[in-house]
Amino acid sequence: HVQLVESGGGPVQAGGSLRLSCAASEYTYSMAWFRQTPGNPREGVAASYGIDRTTYANSVKGRFTISRDNAKKILYLQIDSLKPEDAAMYYCAADKYAMVAAQVLLPAQYEYWGQGTQVTVSS
Repeated sequence: HVQLVESGGGPVQAGGSLRLSCAASEYTYSMAWFRQTPGNPREGVAASYGIDRTTYANSVKGRFTISRDNAKKILYLQIDSLKPEDAAMYYCAADKYAMVAAQVLLPAQYEYWGQGTQVTVSS
């Protein structure tokens, strides 16, 4: 069972930056960040999969950067130019199997989830 622990969330002003971290108990092939607001489905924002492959939701392209340190088993999400609509609970997800690009931002593809870290944006 893969354990994931997110950190780095908190309050930030619009236009500011945050770096979220997700510490994993073991290496997994596919990892991603999702976010969710009350009453809405979980939304995939960025994924790291395969050999240095990444993908982003259109709504965050150019502002979010996903990266991973495989030696430390940590997944990062650098969030820049924060907008009020970025406020959400951010979740780290992982799966041991390879995925194709069309799958990597779909919540149902991931077996392991962290507890989430809250990002609050003030305008």
